[in-house]
Amino acid sequence: MKWEGLKKEAPEETPLASPGSPPAWTSLGESVVLPPLYLEVQDAFMRLLKHVQRRTVALAAAAHELKTPLTIITGYTEFLLSEKAGPLNEPQRRALMDSQENCRRLQRFIQDVLTYSALETGKIPMKFEEWDVGACLEEVYEVWLRLFHEKGVSLYYLTRAQIEKFQFDFFKVQQVVSNLLENALKFTPAGGTVWISAEVTPWDRRNKKASVVGEERRKEASVSPTAVRITVADTGPGIAPEYQLEVFDDFFRLPQSEVKPGGSGLGLAISRRLVQAHGGRIWVESDGVSGSKFSFLLPMVEEGASRHGASNVDQL
Repeated sequence: MKWEGLKKEAPEETPLASPGSPPAWTSLGESVVLPPLYLEVQDAFMRLLKHVQRRTVALAAAAHELKTPLTIITGYTEFLLSEKAGPLNEPQRRALMDSQENCRRLQRFIQDVLTYSALETGKIPMKFEEWDVGACLEEVYEVWLRLFHEKGVSLYYLTRAQIEKFQFDFFKVQQVVSNLLENALKFTPAGGTVWISAEVTPWDRRNKKASVVGEERRKEASVSPTAVRITVADTGPGIAPEYQLEVFDDFFRLPQSEVKPGGSGLGLAISRRLVQAHGGRIWVESDGVSGSKFSFLLPMVEEGASRHGASNVDQL
């Protein structure tokens, strides 16, 4: 934080403001004298910010160092499972398959940490181009379908009316949807169902025509969608209302979950940042007992329109 013309030492006679009183700083010519407590809080904030940045960089460095040995372990495991080094008996095959699955889990964890670190430091490039969101979701659906079938969970992609092309980052949206599907698969028991859907919707916040007011604005919104709403719904145990904001926090895990803990606790935090980088918003709806519905909005920006964060993710 940069303060021009500020004196860092306030005189002792400058009291802190009490509720309802004038500001606790005074003007001395062209300088402003700040109360000591304000400066202490400011300094504490800057120290905390630097500490978080150092921790994020250290975490990313550690994760990066793990990538090479993990890749080697994964390669040898796949080689042994191919039986090119010799036949395997059933216990050996099960042991290698368990090793392979845990290697994949650790790879996902490392990738989450690296993505999180890049987002925190503003080093994730965003590439906005005109895409078909239906094709984007269809591709994600095909990738995840086999994993859902292996667990005995049904996965459906509900196609609706054709959505016109608009500008978004194709692969970042796929990452958001994949994070939501991974959570849905983790928490939905065998025999359950998960749905993916997309539809155009009016988003009043994006409709800024000053000439449209009241009933006229509502009528225009009904025929002039300004965003695409993408939803991943499941029939899992649901999320209690008191946790429906916290689930998007860094490293958050639902307490007393019957599901074995797994992953980094960063999937939804990363999704939130990527959606915000599009100028959108993400939220969850659930009654806490019968499933969850995660939705996010992507604004439909006309070609050539400016977009905050169109080159890099920063200040999220």
